[in-house]
Amino acid sequence: MKIIQSFNIPLHSALRNTRCGKRLLYFVMLLFVINGCAQKPLPTTRLVIKGSDTMLMLTQLLTEEYLKLNPGIAIYVEGGGTGSGIKALIRNEIDICTASRDLMADELQLLAEKYNSLGVKYTVAKDALSVFVNPKNPVYNLNTEQIKQIFTCEIDNWSDLGGEDKPITPIIRNPNSGTYLYFKEHILLGDEYCDSSLVRPTTQSILEEVQDNPYSIGYGGIGYIEGVKHIMINGIEPSEQNTQNGLYPISRYLYFIVLDKNNKHTKSFINWVLTKEGQKIVKASGYIPLWEISY
Repeated sequence: MKIIQSFNIPLHSALRNTRCGKRLLYFVMLLFVINGCAQKPLPTTRLVIKGSDTMLMLTQLLTEEYLKLNPGIAIYVEGGGTGSGIKALIRNEIDICTASRDLMADELQLLAEKYNSLGVKYTVAKDALSVFVNPKNPVYNLNTEQIKQIFTCEIDNWSDLGGEDKPITPIIRNPNSGTYLYFKEHILLGDEYCDSSLVRPTTQSILEEVQDNPYSIGYGGIGYIEGVKHIMINGIEPSEQNTQNGLYPISRYLYFIVLDKNNKHTKSFINWVLTKEGQKIVKASGYIPLWEISY
């Protein structure tokens, strides 16, 4: 009898608990044991994926399901931020960079100079960037101008927004994050984050800070839901439907970026992610599939 053991987190558990998205090296490998005694060699084919922390949980879940169908491969998944993933891709250290933003001009230039190519970008999902607060906070709706004022410290007390007379603690990602840059460009309109903001390395760590601090506010993908309240923006809820129909004002696409589009293992994985089965995982993990998915 062949026994298959996986080192990653079960899908049904991961879907109930978004803490599986912590920024750790996520190692996925299958072992084969025949008749309980003879062990076949570990898979020699491997893929290395690194980049967006926003996409870490999603990529872990996609990887888990893909490995059930393709047991002869090992896949390593790591976060670190879009910027870190792009740097690793330029150094040819990884097979796939996960990215929550487009490449910047200097990054494209480095790719072109080193490989005479800009790489290949695959759109794999859509994400609504949510602003969230502690569940004890009575504020449930903000407009985009108020959000900008909060994260630039023009508004620094919850009483100005209908909340308690308590100072606001903005929590932001580090500059290496694609989410940091997207939020700065699209919400702060290029203005600087306020100096008093707390900087955290991952979306999960922002989530945990907001869970612990009733007067804090942070941001991240809508797939991160545990223990926080996602507030409405301009009166619109950050939901899949509102994002797909263009009503929700803060949304973006999520990407896989590769150097070698002809690598058969990379191509097979990405093609599967874009199938109906792959997009079902996107939907189940709290992100938004590229098209309407029904079960």
